[in-house]
Amino acid sequence: MWKTNPYCPAWLPQAVCRLHLIILCIYVFLSGLVVGFILTIANFSFFTSLLMFFLSSSKLTKWKGEIKKRLDSEYKEGGQRNWVQVFCNGAVPTELALLYMIENGPGEIPIDFSKQYTASWMCLSLLAALACSAGDTWASEVGPILSKSPPRLITTWEKVPVGTNGGVTMVGLASSLLGGTFVGITYFLTQLVFVNDLDISAPQWPIIAFGGLAGLLGSVIDSYLGATMQFTGLDESTGMVVNSPANEVKYIAGKPILDNNAVNLFSSVLIALLLPTAAWGFWPRE
Repeated sequence: MWKTNPYCPAWLPQAVCRLHLIILCIYVFLSGLVVGFILTIANFSFFTSLLMFFLSSSKLTKWKGEIKKRLDSEYKEGGQRNWVQVFCNGAVPTELALLYMIENGPGEIPIDFSKQYTASWMCLSLLAALACSAGDTWASEVGPILSKSPPRLITTWEKVPVGTNGGVTMVGLASSLLGGTFVGITYFLTQLVFVNDLDISAPQWPIIAFGGLAGLLGSVIDSYLGATMQFTGLDESTGMVVNSPANEVKYIAGKPILDNNAVNLFSSVLIALLLPTAAWGFWPRE
């Protein structure tokens, strides 16, 4: 349309695209700023876990970008994130951080169910949400590159093309465990630096194992939701995996109910609700 209009300056389409990108970057920056600010004033362990999640995820998203671009029709150059992705990854931790401040006030506390059940539950719930997001991101960014075998659909265990929603590999699952563990280690180390009275509280080392478990189970739940509630097809004209049905697209799996952001959000909510309650039964007492 722009090219066929003789009265349209040649630079105008590019300027409009740049303006759109600038506005999008502002939205992302403000969204991240709000999430980071709330988590920082609530509990510094929350903030460092969030920071390490975003830094590691951004780095891994950029890693081997040229290969990922050939495999994924929706791959974004440089690992850019939009405000919807920031919201889906940050909404649950932000809400939990606000509830934590209402319940306990701002500040770091040891995880100790026998002394502060509700506040400890909220801390682990927030950690679980971040570890879940990290595990899913690490799996999706590392698995397709390093895995020597094709992914298998988590519901039927059939071999599927790389990039299929719900496709898993052993490398991907191991990466999700490492991603969650990485967030757990970050939380644990921050506790050691900023929390007082650790010597008279319950042991804190299970935080690391809890993070790893949240990353692994979160990735499994995410894969199951992706295999059943996200459409995946193969565009026969390009040979790329796509997420929208069309005439030239061959069906692989799933129904077009949720998009990737919604799947990430639901996975995060489920892990945040279920794992802290399960952890209460196994958490060591003082």
